[in-house]
Amino acid sequence: MPVPVVSRAEMRAWEEASWAAGATSQGVIERVGQALARRLCVAAATHETILVLAGKGNNGADARAALPHLGMRPVELLEITDPVRGLEALNIHLAKSRPDWIVDGLFGIGLSRPLDDAWRKVIAAINASGATVVAVDIPSGLDCDLGTPAGEAIRAALTLTIGAPKIGMIREAAAEYVGRVEVLDDVGLTTPPTPASECYWGLARDFSNFPPRRAFQSHKGTYGHLTILAGNSGYHGAAALASRSALRARPGLVSLVTLPSVFIQLGSQLAAVMVHRWKAKQPLPDKSTAVLAGPGLSGANIPAEYRDWIQRLWRESFDAVIADAGTLDWLPRRAVGSNPARVITPHPGEAARMLRLTTTEIQADRVRALRELSKLYGESWVVLKGNQTLIGRSQGPIYVNGTGNPGLAQGGTGDVLAGFIAGHLAQPAMIKDPLLAIRYAVWEHGAAADRLEAERTNWSSEELLEKLGDDPDRRNRGAIWRTPRSESHE
Repeated sequence: MPVPVVSRAEMRAWEEASWAAGATSQGVIERVGQALARRLCVAAATHETILVLAGKGNNGADARAALPHLGMRPVELLEITDPVRGLEALNIHLAKSRPDWIVDGLFGIGLSRPLDDAWRKVIAAINASGATVVAVDIPSGLDCDLGTPAGEAIRAALTLTIGAPKIGMIREAAAEYVGRVEVLDDVGLTTPPTPASECYWGLARDFSNFPPRRAFQSHKGTYGHLTILAGNSGYHGAAALASRSALRARPGLVSLVTLPSVFIQLGSQLAAVMVHRWKAKQPLPDKSTAVLAGPGLSGANIPAEYRDWIQRLWRESFDAVIADAGTLDWLPRRAVGSNPARVITPHPGEAARMLRLTTTEIQADRVRALRELSKLYGESWVVLKGNQTLIGRSQGPIYVNGTGNPGLAQGGTGDVLAGFIAGHLAQPAMIKDPLLAIRYAVWEHGAAADRLEAERTNWSSEELLEKLGDDPDRRNRGAIWRTPRSESHE
């Protein structure tokens, strides 16, 4: 199950419950060290130098516990308990060895006071070093509840948080300090508490049996028919990306209903998608099971009848309806009764327009913004995009997605996500648990971007959709389809 996002007090209570249940602090530290080393060995090349900084608390012990497990990598340990002497030693290390990586094990979640000037200078020197910084549990100097620095804080590229993310890590103010957040969850603690925040962090294991295996006697009708309403002059690429992305989710059929002005362009680009020219009062394609509306529906020349049709589908359709991009600006603010899933996928700017707020106000409290959007738009599921995309609705848990990277900040990636979500929700087996299907689509979208970023840094939206679902860690589930190699007999 997903791990909770916890406060400092909840984390302390969790630790105490673990000690009472028989776990030991030293045992957990050893396992944290092993997990930390495993992640570093994946990230750092064997020739790259690593400088481990250890303070006097448990974070320092966690960092030191990684040392025996880093293999033959060039590693140095610097223990800093006095900031004045520590700064002198740090500057010598930085000038002499020029480390590629710095492991920050100086301060943990217990820090509750502003750092003095001497400690601020130590942290400033680390931030200015040019090394890639990995923070253990939380960047030193960052308040784990507020997500703000105590005068100064480490600006980590990667934070390996222990047990569960801390509530401050999902606040907008923390983003420039925590960098990418990953959870070291299997470290010997007991079952985590139910968080007061009602936020949970998604992990790959949440989707270990998803998508489900396909039945042998199934056919294309088994897997639904997605209808996409998308595309306009100057924006027909968005419709193409969403359509091709939907195919990666493998619904039985995909139909695109687009405006006459871009029908030829889209029809010539899409082979497996049935492309239709929109006509007034046109019904949905036969046996449609879900509708995606919005990619590329920008511009002032969209016919009023086309908008009315989409608004009516949102209110009345018994299929799942996913609203994205331009459609979000003219969705009706009203309940949709007992109809199946409704999903909206705004980025912060779109959410600001929908709530009549500023983007800054949205980012200041993303959880609240998500809940308000869900209330206003018929208790819909909300995918509030951005760093650490949120998924949820007005009540119940909100899930934080930890996959993805800044490479997603380019045109077209949102269209890819919308198509991938819709392609899953069109399938009858998956619409039974729409939240799981949405969470998986968001998680895999980000994971695909991470796999691309690990290969190269100049990838595009078209390459992203080709990576969707192509996870090497999951390929063994299909091993029965591999053809045995022929053997020669003498």
